[in-house]
Amino acid sequence: MCGISGIFDTRGRRDFDGGLMHRINDSLHHRGPDEGSIHLEPGLALGHRRLSIIDIATGQQPLFNADQSVGIVFNGEIYNYQALMSELQALGYQFRTKSDTEVIVHAWSAWGEDCVQHLRGMFAFALWDRHRNALFLARDRLGVKPMFYAVLDDGALVFGSELKALLAHPQLRREIDPQAVEQYFALGYVAEPRTVFRQALKLPQGHTLLIRRGEPVGQPRRYWDVDFSVDSKIDEVEAREELTRRLRESVKLRMIAEVPLGAFLSGGVDSSAVVAMMAGESSGPVKTCSIAFDDPQYNESEFAQMVADRYKTDHHVETVQSDDFDLIDTLARLYDEPYADSSAIPTYRVCQLARKHVTVALSGDGGDESFGGYRRYKLHMMEERMRASLPLGLRKPLFGTLGRIYPKADWAPRVLRAKTTFQALARNSVEAYFHTMSVIRDAERMPLYSARFKSELGGYNAREVFLHHAERAGTDDPLAMIQYIDTHTYLVGDINTKVDRASMAHSLEVREPLMDHPLVEWLATLPSHLKLRGGEGKYLFKKTLEPHLPSDVLYRPKMGFAVPLSRWFRGPLRQRVRGALLGGPLADSGLFDLKAVGQMVEQHENGSRDHSTPLWTLLMYDAFLRNVMGAASLREAA
Repeated sequence: MCGISGIFDTRGRRDFDGGLMHRINDSLHHRGPDEGSIHLEPGLALGHRRLSIIDIATGQQPLFNADQSVGIVFNGEIYNYQALMSELQALGYQFRTKSDTEVIVHAWSAWGEDCVQHLRGMFAFALWDRHRNALFLARDRLGVKPMFYAVLDDGALVFGSELKALLAHPQLRREIDPQAVEQYFALGYVAEPRTVFRQALKLPQGHTLLIRRGEPVGQPRRYWDVDFSVDSKIDEVEAREELTRRLRESVKLRMIAEVPLGAFLSGGVDSSAVVAMMAGESSGPVKTCSIAFDDPQYNESEFAQMVADRYKTDHHVETVQSDDFDLIDTLARLYDEPYADSSAIPTYRVCQLARKHVTVALSGDGGDESFGGYRRYKLHMMEERMRASLPLGLRKPLFGTLGRIYPKADWAPRVLRAKTTFQALARNSVEAYFHTMSVIRDAERMPLYSARFKSELGGYNAREVFLHHAERAGTDDPLAMIQYIDTHTYLVGDINTKVDRASMAHSLEVREPLMDHPLVEWLATLPSHLKLRGGEGKYLFKKTLEPHLPSDVLYRPKMGFAVPLSRWFRGPLRQRVRGALLGGPLADSGLFDLKAVGQMVEQHENGSRDHSTPLWTLLMYDAFLRNVMGAASLREAA
């Protein structure tokens, strides 16, 4: 795992400053503390920070082919590199290293832009082809590894593994994108391909970008998408057998390393499944790492211990205090742009623990999206049955009115909290799912915005992100539709972002067997009744794992990696929230109606409403302004 960066002159062959390139490269030191180097030539600068995992002796980068015509900086792992090496050797290519990096260089020479179709793994790379006078950027299919880029006013293209690499360039304009801010306050992250800055972009998952010198920078090209055809005729018994085979293969591929390797073990189904498969492929005990919480409401450690005991793993546990909120500013600096998933705190801690024992850790991320595991999927399907029974013309006025007049009863038992359900039933399927996924919903979000900021938005609403992906989904299966949307939004924008930054902060490589693209493609062909049945999510996955995991692990209620925000904001963080949200950079930004923000703070403090998620989202935006923008306001940045 590594950090990559570079500058490419799209207009000519100017010389780039070596000192600047070193500063850009060094901004990613945490991603690769083992080695660092840059390459300079007229019109091009490449930087690389290395975390040595495979071919430690000879895998240094930037790496060039024998005649120096093709060079690369690469972040990630190509799990089928050994098979590809044999295939390329048969085509006449000779290797000087044993690294997966050199495989990509020769794959480009052999197959050009289609080289990515041959790669199985997680990757982001920049490849320079001197003969074609072109730079080629690529990102893996599920967006596990990040790639940011920006075209500067002078025609230079700067790229890097994190936004901080771009921010290290003095010519990047720190002008905030209002639509990105709206996405953040709706979703808790800035959705692909935007970043919080107008000038910078994320290369979307499953895309490449070819930049030729002397030509305008075009749009990225999609080379892969998941097809939720849900048309497989396989029976359940065959599906279980095939799933077991695919899980084992995916895990085995990800156990190739020349450094200590282990796994996260949360006690949930996904990470437990990965550990079970690893145990079957290991000659010795698997190293596993868990975080325990001193608050029983959030503690899953007993279930992790069940799996550790069953497979006799070398298990390491550390307890996190329930008031572990000192990471707020650290997280803001890690993520570079606003990011509001509070589970980033325990994720940071489990990566910190794992790095004490291993350099590579396997995770269970991506299972919920492909197997149908989120609780919201069950609720959405219940709503879908109700939506199907009444046309939108009747639902919208009926349930819209109920949604407006029904009280917001955060304190009540779940069965009485019907306001959100009424609001969802008044919408079409995609807009209802956006409503479900919003961390601050439209009815709460819009009153928070100032008149000036609403004017800057010009009517834009972040629901456009979901509507855009729904148009491409190519399915009318309601479960498949929201799985497709999640794969292109929540998985890459929230989950993969969280894990990449938290792990790289500790120079830890995390591998994700449940995001193996052949596995994801196969699961997308399975009918939805094998994923969600009788209110049980991950139906096929759990049935397949019954011989491997305790029933208490498989069929207990899902907990997730949560933190006690509500209590924090009424207790130890009360004054910090007041100070941050009602004064200082956030108040000065001009984004918000401070009266509405103050009312939200008051309602949460007096217990009449639970605004913990919106307050955390605001607090993390304040942390972004202070730590990344240097307390610059939106008005000053624009």
